[in-house]
Amino acid sequence: MYNIDSKTGGLLIENEPYYLSIGNEVKIFEAAYDARLPVMLKGPTGCGKTRFVEYMAYRFKRPLITVACHEDLFASDLIGRYLLKDEETVWVDGPLARAVRSGAICYLDEVVEARKDTTVVIHPLTDNRRTLPIDKKGETLVAHPNFLLVISYNPGYQSVLKDLKQSTRQRFISIDFNYPDEAPETEIVAYESGIEPETARRLVTLAQKIRNIREYGLMEGASTRLLIYAAQLINRGIDPANACNSAICLPLTDDTKLQETLGELVDDLF
Repeated sequence: MYNIDSKTGGLLIENEPYYLSIGNEVKIFEAAYDARLPVMLKGPTGCGKTRFVEYMAYRFKRPLITVACHEDLFASDLIGRYLLKDEETVWVDGPLARAVRSGAICYLDEVVEARKDTTVVIHPLTDNRRTLPIDKKGETLVAHPNFLLVISYNPGYQSVLKDLKQSTRQRFISIDFNYPDEAPETEIVAYESGIEPETARRLVTLAQKIRNIREYGLMEGASTRLLIYAAQLINRGIDPANACNSAICLPLTDDTKLQETLGELVDDLF
């Protein structure tokens, strides 16, 4: 269950989110939080990065403020801006400033999508200063002792235009994420969707086969998230082949030949 924190606008996660640890990521994050070290999560789409952050926010009982980064994200979108209210000009904090003031966890999702001149504003928060300058107000915020900055990105989408600068990278400790092995991924899919383990296992086998043909033109393999979507459709009476086509094959590619190849993999398993 999620509630909205009235002070920050962030999520207060009341019930423990389901998260199956597949390595030492929990222990590393706990140590990073204890030292207030900024954290960078690296991994493919739909492998559990966001769920992991929600799980850790629950463990530490901190509000979670998430920003979905995009190419039109300006520094003022993070820090704040002056707005006209009741014929007065008032300052309104952005999500990053709210997190810094209140001690929330601020999660910048897919940070490489943001403008490079925007990501620079986080630099003073990621070293011993732990400050956020607000130039428009002539103010410098000192981070609340409980504040933590977390960013994520997908290394598979790296390019010259969309990559983290070294000056940003080397300000974070990094945790590497990938899709789970067969047994834990089967457990995750079965738990999240409610389908029987054998069907979940077949979906995971399908995903593994799809991930192995990425070299033939797929940008990404089938994510755990897509497997859960397919499983949820199956659990609601949709034929497995149709569920896989709608939830996995069609979202992955528009290429007709690749869709035929994926369809053959589905037919082999279902």
